[in-house]
Amino acid sequence: MGKVTLSVLALIAGLIAYLLFWPVPIRPEVWDAPPDPGFTGEFEANQRLADLRFIDLPEGEYGPEDVALGPDGRIYMALHSGRIAALTLETETFETITDTGGRPLGIEFDGEGTLWIADAYIGLLAMSPDGDLTTIATETSDGSPILYADDLDIAADGKVYFSDASTRFGAKEIGDTLAASILDLMEHSDNARVLVYDPADGTTTTLVEGLTFANGIAQSADERFLMIAETGGYFIHRFDLETGAIEPFVGPLPGFPDNVNDNPDGTFWSGLASPRNTTMDDASDRPFVRKIAMRVPFMAPAPERYGAVFRFDAYGTVLETLQDPTGAYASTTGAITLPDGRIVVSSLTEPRIGILTP
Repeated sequence: MGKVTLSVLALIAGLIAYLLFWPVPIRPEVWDAPPDPGFTGEFEANQRLADLRFIDLPEGEYGPEDVALGPDGRIYMALHSGRIAALTLETETFETITDTGGRPLGIEFDGEGTLWIADAYIGLLAMSPDGDLTTIATETSDGSPILYADDLDIAADGKVYFSDASTRFGAKEIGDTLAASILDLMEHSDNARVLVYDPADGTTTTLVEGLTFANGIAQSADERFLMIAETGGYFIHRFDLETGAIEPFVGPLPGFPDNVNDNPDGTFWSGLASPRNTTMDDASDRPFVRKIAMRVPFMAPAPERYGAVFRFDAYGTVLETLQDPTGAYASTTGAITLPDGRIVVSSLTEPRIGILTP
């Protein structure tokens, strides 16, 4: 056998060994991906997001991941840089309100004008109407660190419900929220949870466990239920705050659900950050394949550019979808409805905010 042949065989053996044994950060679990309905039926593809009007963010800014209507009538948004900015729609001007020094994701105002922030790098934060920023919780009351605070909502009694999207892959430790989310989705070890902060006694406790990348959180109008987006399971779940029961509510969805925001009429907006990945679904019961995919850069999943937000009611019925299959405004995380009926659409990656006039 010639030297060239031996070299080729050695190269092949090395490649096989790499594909089979090179360490990866995930420990994939077997799961059963639900059927993908695709963009059919109530999610039939349309061009309604093609009418978005865009307002560019300040130079260098991108990723308005969540938006909230402030008591002053301005649109507040959490940006990838760590800043919270406020947009005055009439003049299309921005003001930096604060910089968390982390990666703010979900934001909501309470009835007193305090802005609550789920920061993926830090935990639960609150900014007073005077602009004082306070770190409320970086761990639960039993000492479990909060590694990926994602979205939140606030009850009338002041309790703050928020998601900890991954207790395995901390966003700060990995260095990027998207990279950490991909690791968690590829592992699929059902390690996410929903937490509740109670200002009455200062405790932060676990409310729901066993989810794969818990994301959007919103309360029903009667405050009996939480709507919870499970990004890795392709469902919006409904959690009964009285009984502790949780059930699949909307889905299976044709993409990865992100934020959930409630509307004054009792309905909810959510966004699909990307369509589903066929390769990931096909490998749901083959963890070994997912390990190999992590070792080969071109096999690792990545978000697909596609714009989609949808509105559903308190009975789990999808009322409408707004889409742009071209992905001109992609990684859509959610939306809010303004008092005048205009819809503000947020994104994980875009350097602009989208405004839709129905």
